[in-house]
Amino acid sequence: MSIVVTGASGALGRLVIDELLKRTAPGDIVAVARDRAKTTGLAALGVGIKIADYGRPETLEGVFATGDRALLISGNEAGQRLTQHRDVIDAAREAGVGLLAYTSVLGGPTATFSIAEEHIATEQALLASGVPYCLLRNGWYHENYTGALAGTLKAGAVVGSAGEGRVASAARRDYAEAAAVVLTGTGHENSVYELSGDTAWSMAEYAAEVSRQTGRRIPYRDLPQERYVALMIEAGVPALGAQLVADADAGIARGELAATPGDLSRLIGRPTTPIAGSIADALKRLQT
Repeated sequence: MSIVVTGASGALGRLVIDELLKRTAPGDIVAVARDRAKTTGLAALGVGIKIADYGRPETLEGVFATGDRALLISGNEAGQRLTQHRDVIDAAREAGVGLLAYTSVLGGPTATFSIAEEHIATEQALLASGVPYCLLRNGWYHENYTGALAGTLKAGAVVGSAGEGRVASAARRDYAEAAAVVLTGTGHENSVYELSGDTAWSMAEYAAEVSRQTGRRIPYRDLPQERYVALMIEAGVPALGAQLVADADAGIARGELAATPGDLSRLIGRPTTPIAGSIADALKRLQT
């Protein structure tokens, strides 16, 4: 039996592998990625490597084996993810996987913003497959915001269209640790975890914390959704991506990413990483 992580060379997948290596032997782990060149570091650690592409279902044959515990990290190609995820689920079912965890979205079927649609449909496909499952309904990552700090500082403002809505985000590593706990633990079959940070914050509060840590006045500029989309497109964001981001902000304004049920901190056995800590880490990286 192996622990199989798809999308293993991505930002979340690599962190999941890191957390798994703290809990089990490298030979028990299989990293699945599209590009072998991106897995050389993992191979050097003794992690098994399999090359497969969500978009090429024939490459999924042999990725899983009977009894494997597996993590399906959601794809990033909007509009194609459901088909791709179904192919992975089918491959897992045919192989007799013992547990298939999936990185879904906070709130699952109650989420109404567009990004959630393919996650909800994937959840339905996974439940219908009969494969033992674990739904890891991830909230937003701190890095969704701190990853854009260079642009924020250049613009002199945090920009969005979330209004006074609150975001219960957590660090990407927090979610990776939770996935590793599930994959190496027991009793997680046919479970659902609503994963989010311990504290929800508003965009104005985020801007105030950036201001505090930089010593600069960085306000939050709340824009109408259409204007926010246009601004992102002007900055080079693809139109579909800009629309999805702005639509998610509308969901935040409706309170859809503010829940703090505590599942994440309970799984990882510690408080989640505060947004202030991730801001500090991002600022340090900008200074190096």
